[in-house]
Amino acid sequence: MDQPWLVLVLGLGLGLLIAGLVGLALACRRLGSRLTEMDAAHRERIDTLTRDIAGYQQGTIRMGEELVALREQLRRMEDKQQRIEQHDPQSMPYNQAARLVGMGASLEDLTQSCGLSKAEAELVMKMYAARKP
Repeated sequence: MDQPWLVLVLGLGLGLLIAGLVGLALACRRLGSRLTEMDAAHRERIDTLTRDIAGYQQGTIRMGEELVALREQLRRMEDKQQRIEQHDPQSMPYNQAARLVGMGASLEDLTQSCGLSKAEAELVMKMYAARKP
């Protein structure tokens, strides 16, 4: 009599084992599907980020080119301003006075060094003070 129970218990155990294996196989299949979906989503996100980075790189390159062009334009304007200042002898004392004020010269220094009147020296100092941040 022990044998039919033993066969029943073994059969029941074998059935549970098979059911567990089937459940495990289904769980593995769902996990594989989920991983495939996540992989596709990650690849799509990577593609989007790659396109964004390429766009930012292009923008940075354009900004760099614009900066180079602006520097060149500024250099040409500075050269032109220097040529104009060199050809206009009337502006020389005022330019020199502005430079001296930038170096901390006093009102008396401006009148003596640049040949400006006291009123002109005061005006140059006030103009320079208005430009300081």
